[in-house]
Amino acid sequence: MAKILITGASGFIGRALTTLLHSHELWSLVRAPKPGKVIVWNPQREEIPLKEFEGFDAVFHLAGRSIAEGRWTKRYKEEIFLSRCRDTWLLARSMSRLEKPPKFFFSTSAVGFYGDRGDEILTEESPIGKGFLSTVCQRWEEATEALGQQGVRVVHGRLGTVISPEGGMLQKVLPLYRHGFGSRLGNGQQWMSWIALKDAVRAMEFFLLNTQLKGTFNLVAPYPVRNAEFTKILAEHVGKKPFLPIPAFILKLAFGDMARELMLASARVLPHRLEESGFTFEYPDLISVLNA
Repeated sequence: MAKILITGASGFIGRALTTLLHSHELWSLVRAPKPGKVIVWNPQREEIPLKEFEGFDAVFHLAGRSIAEGRWTKRYKEEIFLSRCRDTWLLARSMSRLEKPPKFFFSTSAVGFYGDRGDEILTEESPIGKGFLSTVCQRWEEATEALGQQGVRVVHGRLGTVISPEGGMLQKVLPLYRHGFGSRLGNGQQWMSWIALKDAVRAMEFFLLNTQLKGTFNLVAPYPVRNAEFTKILAEHVGKKPFLPIPAFILKLAFGDMARELMLASARVLPHRLEESGFTFEYPDLISVLNA
């Protein structure tokens, strides 16, 4: 049994990971006192509680401001950058100063690292793309360098869109599809890289148990889909026909940079290193997730 610290434990992915790792001694890093095994730390106001960070075998760092909750104003972009890059840097630097740093540190990243790449097949070896989200992901991953320098085994998981009826994007859009309003975005030719929630947290446990693994991994299913195909599959799943497509210019007017870099950007990302390492997907295709 390992002693594990999880940040973002109350989030969509964090709850699923906590359930999967229930046999371990689990602690949560929180911003306000709450019942249970918790360490309270607000990076904007408080000193880092170094003594309380001693003794952990592993850390799963999942916390960070959502990139898909609203228009990317200047202030919202700053909140994303600070929560994902600065806070990760503070946490990693602090743990690197411990007498006994954790043996393993997992930090989420995102396939937004690759930017808008059309039909290009993307693996972990592919170079960084252009745009705000690509820069955030690069800095986010660089923020853990202090731990690597201390010999900590660090894994960065570049997550695609996490799919589950229990939360996330799918929970938000399914009601629209059930009422017949599921729509293709723009021309629908942009590739969507996704992963089932269960496979995402299984991969995180896989990294914990396989101590030879480190570095960057794409956490995506092996079969990405175009947005038009995604729309068709979801509509058929709920017994409806796709609604009229939403033109790209309307999305750009409504959501600005977020539309360009999230809704309309194309990232055909494959889990090359994950499959090479022996991981097996329970939900390799979108239909298998919806029928689970």
